[in-house]
Amino acid sequence: MLLQRSTWPEVEAYLQQSDGIIIPIGSTEQHGPIGLIGTDAICAEAIAQGVADRCQAIVGPTINVGMALHHLAFPGSISLRPSTLLQVLVDYLSSLAQHGFRHFYFINGHGGNIATVRAAFAEFYAVASDRRCPEPDRLRCHLANWFMVPAVTHLARELYGDEEGSHATPSEVALTQFVHPKSIKKAPLTAEVNTSHAIYAAADFRRRYPDGRMGSNPALATPEQGQRFYEAAVAALSQSYESFLVSE
Repeated sequence: MLLQRSTWPEVEAYLQQSDGIIIPIGSTEQHGPIGLIGTDAICAEAIAQGVADRCQAIVGPTINVGMALHHLAFPGSISLRPSTLLQVLVDYLSSLAQHGFRHFYFINGHGGNIATVRAAFAEFYAVASDRRCPEPDRLRCHLANWFMVPAVTHLARELYGDEEGSHATPSEVALTQFVHPKSIKKAPLTAEVNTSHAIYAAADFRRRYPDGRMGSNPALATPEQGQRFYEAAVAALSQSYESFLVSE
């Protein structure tokens, strides 16, 4: 069930049965020469919808633009500042809490969002108390990073070994190929790719990682592998979501 394809009476009826909502969050940033710019949001959204189908849950609108300032030297990348993303998330959550949602389960596709999302949760709890939100003590937020699910990381090691890397990875590219098989890209990749430089400003990132990859070989990706990652993530996160709903 997608919030944006529902009517308000349908959402009102849903809230009689559940106070949980799944929120996909990703990024709009470069993913190397063959990775889609929307990879992180595409992956999060697909997995969120798979979990919702299993758990009879509602999915909120995907937050497509995240914290990706270090990718801005690559054309097409878009980023929010951490402070902006934090405020967007607090307003998003505050709106939903006003209607009776209490369990907010974020499925995240971008590592750069993690710190800001966690800070936004803390800010939301504070704002909800200050604004006297109904039952602020019952509000619960959870961040699930699909790419960190043990079944996913195990499969990535099995398929790609050290060539999984940490950005523009074959696992996430494979998942986008499964979701959007008509958008599979091909391009020559250099054999050598940097892996270990710290992340600072955008120009420095482009100099350190000239084609956008971080230790990865996305040419290894296939749609069939993407389906395996999808199924592994959906199975694990469905269990996690159901446990979260009954958390105290």
